[in-house]
Amino acid sequence: MPAAEDPQTLSWFGVRCLFRHHGDVYEERVTLWRARDFDQAIALAEAEAREYAAVLSSPDGQNEYIGFAQTYVLDDEPGHGAEVFSLMRDSDLPPGAYIDRFFDTGDEHESTV
Repeated sequence: MPAAEDPQTLSWFGVRCLFRHHGDVYEERVTLWRARDFDQAIALAEAEAREYAAVLSSPDGQNEYIGFAQTYVLDDEPGHGAEVFSLMRDSDLPPGAYIDRFFDTGDEHESTV
């Protein structure tokens, strides 16, 4: 963000970027950005996404930002319980099938809590 930006004209944005690791693992990553509009938020996030992928690079060169970003403007300042990203999708699936289709496919890398 340029030093000349007036903080009063900036908003907070959550930007979700997608990465591919070693050809068969995909990562969704949400980062927060202070920007004047959606375009600037995406530009900032994509620049950082390319750096993130480069830092994770392995000898096979298989870590990459795949060029997909979605953004969400926060209604308030980030803080405890603040919503940082939201995506709404139309679907005729019942709740269990929706979760299985989009979120709990069995291929996720996650910890049990």
